[in-house]
Amino acid sequence: MTFRGPARVLALAQLVNSVGDGAFHVCSALFFSRVVGLSVLQIGIGLTVGWATGLLAGVPVGQLADRLGPRPVAVAAGLATALAISLFLVVGAPLAFTLVCCLYAAAQTGSTAARQALLAAVIAPAERTAVRARMQALGNAGIGIGAALGGIALLLDTPGAYVSAFVLDALGFLAAALVLRVLPPTPPGAVSAAVSAAAHPAPAPSRSDVLRDGPYALVTLLQSVMLLYMPMLSVVAPLWIATRTAAPGWTVAALFVVNTVGVVLFQVRAGRGVRDVPGAGRAVRRAGILLLAACGAFAASAFGVSPWGAGAVLLAAAVLQVVGEVLLSAGGWQLSFDLAPAGRQGQYQGFFAMGSSVARAAGPLLLTGVVLGGGIAGWLALGLVFLAAGLATGPVARWAATRRPVPAEVPAAV
Repeated sequence: MTFRGPARVLALAQLVNSVGDGAFHVCSALFFSRVVGLSVLQIGIGLTVGWATGLLAGVPVGQLADRLGPRPVAVAAGLATALAISLFLVVGAPLAFTLVCCLYAAAQTGSTAARQALLAAVIAPAERTAVRARMQALGNAGIGIGAALGGIALLLDTPGAYVSAFVLDALGFLAAALVLRVLPPTPPGAVSAAVSAAAHPAPAPSRSDVLRDGPYALVTLLQSVMLLYMPMLSVVAPLWIATRTAAPGWTVAALFVVNTVGVVLFQVRAGRGVRDVPGAGRAVRRAGILLLAACGAFAASAFGVSPWGAGAVLLAAAVLQVVGEVLLSAGGWQLSFDLAPAGRQGQYQGFFAMGSSVARAAGPLLLTGVVLGGGIAGWLALGLVFLAAGLATGPVARWAATRRPVPAEVPAAV
């Protein structure tokens, strides 16, 4: 996995903050409940309100990236995330916790928008999805390392151990912000040289361009539906395993290992096959089929009469899910870049990033009601939703592509 030039800088920033993220995600829930003293309901409300705030922050931060240039906005968002993680260490009441969750989610959503716009500004269009795939694989490796460090904190189970995980994450985002400063300045509305040579000059970004782009909004909505796989694995599957299957408790950890390793091994390969809008549509369609199959396997795990049999079916479900995940990621990145007009990558990436905020905010409550309430039928219904969204993405994306400005002819070299 080789990176050169700006891609190397982006990858290094991704790695250093993903290690801390891995430790943070493993330890955060127990820190908030055992050290801060918040109830499960208070934690859930704070996170839901926070991610709802993050949902609203993506487009405004993306507009700032278009107007000021993506590099300074990406750096500022990283610093804001580091600040939010540090503030978690001093909150002591539900209201303060909720307010910090809002800052954290807004900074995270803004960081995603600005970094995607920065990638679009410094990486040629034909290489964006491949570079993003390599970054994703590297980031998952970092999360795996961080999760192992977080596991040590869980084993020690002391306030100091949990605090160290938060400090590691805050330092990671601080370091990532400093790393991004190495990149050359990107002017407002910047696009890669390859785009600048081939496209019409982009007009000044309007405050509501992306909000008036119906086809792009529909692609984003379908992506939001597909991203419900995130709470499916992190929230629903553990509860399903504990209450509806004979699988041992450690199977939950095994599923996360399969997911992390699978992304590291397969994300780059999935990204190589996606280079344009039709290819992205095919990738998302295959992802919908695989996620349907994964839901079917999760449902089938309830029929296992032995722990080993149920565990084997669950591991098969995890494999199907991670292959669908990497195809969905590759297709989604390509669509988010290719369907965004030149000079407006910031606000468009901010809008597209809302999909993950929607999945994180609404997914846990929605999926636990559907799957745990509906049982096997609930899993199958969820799988059919994935299939429908996957099948619809290709035609909608092709329609959105027809609404883009036609590139100007590039003069032949003399």
